Amino acid sequence: MIKARKREPTEPQPGAVISIIGPGMQVTGDMASEGTIRVEGRVVGRVRADKAVVVGKGGVVDGDVTTQDAVISGTVTGTVVAASRLEVQATARIDGEVLTRRMKLEEGAVVNGRVRMDDDMELDEASRWDPARGREGDAAEDPDRGPEEPVQEEDTPAGAAAGV
Repeated sequence: MIKARKREPTEPQPGAVISIIGPGMQVTGDMASEGTIRVEGRVVGRVRADKAVVVGKGGVVDGDVTTQDAVISGTVTGTVVAASRLEVQATARIDGEVLTRRMKLEEGAVVNGRVRMDDDMELDEASRWDPARGREGDAAEDPDRGPEEPVQEEDTPAGAAAGV
């Protein structure tokens, strides 16, 4: 005789959970997930997902996006940080800074802002990136360049510099 085993309810793995903001839905405020966030509606605030963020064709994010992998088909107004990979599809529009390790940009996509690609980036490090000041608050505009030396002007009579 075969005995049937009772299955214990199992908790979903945090990375396996997909949170969906459906069409016609608007969320105001910051969002965070250990899994994936899919936006088909509108989010006004920051979106952070440990695994992935997908912004569908009709999706709109007015705020920063931080994740490992991102696929953007809709509109993002803010900084996009994808520590591993960013795919910007033909229907996408990003108005803001982009930081990623790898990027696929389809013909027709629009990206207005500075793009920085870094092979050594980790998600925690990337989430601290401030595009206005460079990585982790560096004083330089461009994190690869050090602080600029101040230019000193001298009150030299014309021709004196040329040795005349």
